[in-house]
This record gives sequence, C-alpha cells and structure tokens, in this order.
Amino acid sequence: MKEFIITQEQTERAVLVGLVTPEQSEAQVKEYLDELAFLAETAGIEPVRHFTQKADKPHAVTFVGSGKLQQIGEYVAENEIGIVVFDDELSAKQLRNIEKELKVRILDRTNLILDIFAKRAQTAHAKTQVELAQYRYMLP
Repeated sequence: MKEFIITQEQTERAVLVGLVTPEQSEAQVKEYLDELAFLAETAGIEPVRHFTQKADKPHAVTFVGSGKLQQIGEYVAENEIGIVVFDDELSAKQLRNIEKELKVRILDRTNLILDIFAKRAQTAHAKTQVELAQYRYMLP
C-alpha cells in the first residue's frame, strides 16, 4: 500500500507600509492598508503588521524615512518576514534601495495585483498577457 505525504504550502508572511500625507488622512490610509491586506491574502501572503508614517511626501530614496525603514527592518528580521508590501507605487530607485536595506522581497500595490493575475492566469495567452504587463510595469 502506498503512503502519501501531505504537505501544506508555506504561506509567506508580510508587513504592509502606508504613508499618511496631507492628501491622505490616517483613516484613508488605514482603509487602503485593509484593502492591501485583502489583496495580499488573495495572493497567498499573510499580512502580519501595518506600518505607517506621516510625511508631506514620499522620501525620494526609500519612500519612508530612514528611522521608519530601520524600524521595519528590525521587525522583519526579528519575525522572519519574507515580504514588505508598500501601498503606493515605488520608483525603481526606491525599490532597489529598500531591497538593499531590508534584504527581503519588496512589492508595491501594482506588483501585488500583477502577481494575483499571474497566479490566476489559466491559458497560455492569459499568462503571456500578464507577463507582458509585468514587463511594461518594470520599464521606466
């Protein structure tokens, strides 16, 4: 008689990051982060914590300030977090700098949505369309 080994797919854990600006209140950011958490769960990612920062505008180099990035980095390291998801779009420079600092996978809202489409694509045509959209998004 054959024995089957049942394995459970490991869910990646993530923290979510949002920015409170003069254009976005704390309540709006909380609502956006709740929506982002739902998107993360749809992508098979377990959101475990939210981080927010008040700023007039996103930091050009790291989206959030260096202190907040350090706080996120410490939490990520202590809790074995594999992904950090930002609620807003990140520039290529911001993405590279944040990945270099945190040493985990970094996603923004658009990347997360494209990941969901990629996981759900069934046909070869759909998979190609999603891949094309991902490449277009990565272009400057």
